[in-house]
Amino acid sequence: MKKMGLVVLIEIAIFAAFALVLDLLPSIHLGASGSISIAMVPIFIIAFRWGFKASVAAGFLWGLLQIVTGDLQALAFWQVILEYFLAFACIGLAGLFMPAIQNKLKNGEKGAASLLMVVGILFGSFVRYFWHFLAGVTIWAQYAPKGQSAFAYSLFYNGVPFIGASILCAIVVVILLGAAPRLVLNRPAGRTGYHAGNTEAK
Repeated sequence: MKKMGLVVLIEIAIFAAFALVLDLLPSIHLGASGSISIAMVPIFIIAFRWGFKASVAAGFLWGLLQIVTGDLQALAFWQVILEYFLAFACIGLAGLFMPAIQNKLKNGEKGAASLLMVVGILFGSFVRYFWHFLAGVTIWAQYAPKGQSAFAYSLFYNGVPFIGASILCAIVVVILLGAAPRLVLNRPAGRTGYHAGNTEAK
C-alpha cells in the first residue's frame, strides 16, 4: 500500500464504499440461491483503471466495510476470513487484464477490449466464488438439504449467483466503458508513486 499514491488510495476508498452501497440496494433474489447484484462493478472499474494491486485492495476494503457495518453472516472465524477477506479481495484479480484492456481502448479496438473485460470479470468473479464455494463445503454444509451432498449444495448455492452476477456485471461494465472509456483511461496526471502492472499511472 505504501507504494500507492494518495489519489489511488482515495479512489480505492470511494469505490469500495460505492460497492458497499450498491450491495445494500435491492437486488435480484434467487430464492434459496441468494441474490445477484451489480455491487462488484466499482471494483472492476478500479481493476481496469489502476490494475490488480489497487482493485485487490479495494475488494479487501469492501469486505472489511461489510464486517464493520454488520452486513455479514458469520458462523466461524475462518468463514469470515474466506468469505469477507479472501473472496472480496480476489475480485480485484480482474485487474491483471488492465494493461491489455487499456492498450485496446487506446487503439480504438473496443470489441477486443470488451472481450478482455468480460474475461477479466469472469476470472475475478470465479476466484471470488471459489472461496464462497469452499466455505459452503466446509462450514455451511450443515445447512444442506437432507440427502444432498455438501459439494452439490455449495456448488448450486454459489454457482447460480456467480453466473448471474458475472453476466450482469459484465453487461454493465462493457456498456459503461464502451460509452465512456475515459473512466479508465483518463487517470490523474502527476506523480502518484504507483505503478499499475506494467503501466505507470501518469
